[in-house]
Amino acid sequence: MLKSNLILASVCFFMLVSCKEKKEEIVEQSQFLVTNPIEKDTLIYKEYVAQIQSIQHIELRALEKGYLQKIFVNEGQFVKKGQLLFQIMPIIYQAETQKAEAELNYTKIEYQNTKQLFDSNIVSKRELALAKAKLDKVQAELSLAKAHLSFTEIRAPFDGIIDRFKVRLGSLLDEGELLTTLADNSRMWVYFNVPETEYLDYASEQKKNSTLPVKLRMANTKLFDQKGVIETIEADFNNETGNIPFRASFPNPQKILRHGETGNILMPVQLKKAMIIPQKASFEILDKKYVFVVDKNHIIQSKQIEVGTELPYLYVVTKGLSLTDQVLVEGLRKVKVGEKINTRFVPQSEILKEVSNIHAE
Repeated sequence: MLKSNLILASVCFFMLVSCKEKKEEIVEQSQFLVTNPIEKDTLIYKEYVAQIQSIQHIELRALEKGYLQKIFVNEGQFVKKGQLLFQIMPIIYQAETQKAEAELNYTKIEYQNTKQLFDSNIVSKRELALAKAKLDKVQAELSLAKAHLSFTEIRAPFDGIIDRFKVRLGSLLDEGELLTTLADNSRMWVYFNVPETEYLDYASEQKKNSTLPVKLRMANTKLFDQKGVIETIEADFNNETGNIPFRASFPNPQKILRHGETGNILMPVQLKKAMIIPQKASFEILDKKYVFVVDKNHIIQSKQIEVGTELPYLYVVTKGLSLTDQVLVEGLRKVKVGEKINTRFVPQSEILKEVSNIHAE
């Protein structure tokens, strides 16, 4: 029995050794593609969460107390500067204006009579001055009455879009009560916060470029079809966050953007001598990225890398690789650390061309 067990164990051992040698032979016979990291200047875009606001966005409020008599526009309507929007019942203010006009006419007659008497040396210069002062006072009262009457008409101060109404026809309005809001969306201001280190990079780059165009990714992940320009940087950093607010301006000819939207600003950053590898050459273990490299003896080793920026089909590597490393770009699941393999070197340009064609199809 013991002898049979020894024979069986020997057979199993030789079978395992034979399988292992066969597997190593298959691995050695296969050719795996490798490439080198390349170093080149490249342009990337850093993203910042942004708030989108109209260049003008104001509240329209009642300037006088009274009943809302007429509404001449609809919610969401585009209005022109000077267009009549709301009418507050003007009866009281019309009556006050008419009263002031009547008093003005009466005072004018009094002043003219006093002036004739002054010219005839019947009244003194002082009496003429008093009559003129009374006339000026009544004229001022008429101007005030007309101003109050004009306040019953709410007109658009600029071209824009009317928001939702906060009141309804016939409402009794208090002085200063909110009627609606008006937004000028012909141009949009986009606000975003930039960390101190990135602000310093931008400030040094701005000396070379007076205007730095930026892009806007909208909430639906699509890029807005207009380019923007950074116009304003606030004076102070936020001590709690270490950020400083930027403001970019975007033309909005199709009125696609609206006040209160959110999005992401894409600000270009020029990277000097960035180390680049294909994305498909990497793999992840517990949220850490690795690549397989092949040493001079064709033995597989793994290296952990740090990715600074992600580009289409590419990673910008900031740590973990050198330009002389041969990185495995194919068959990552077929090899293990310590195995010896046959390799064929392929330039990155060919790999990227192949990947781009596959995604284009």
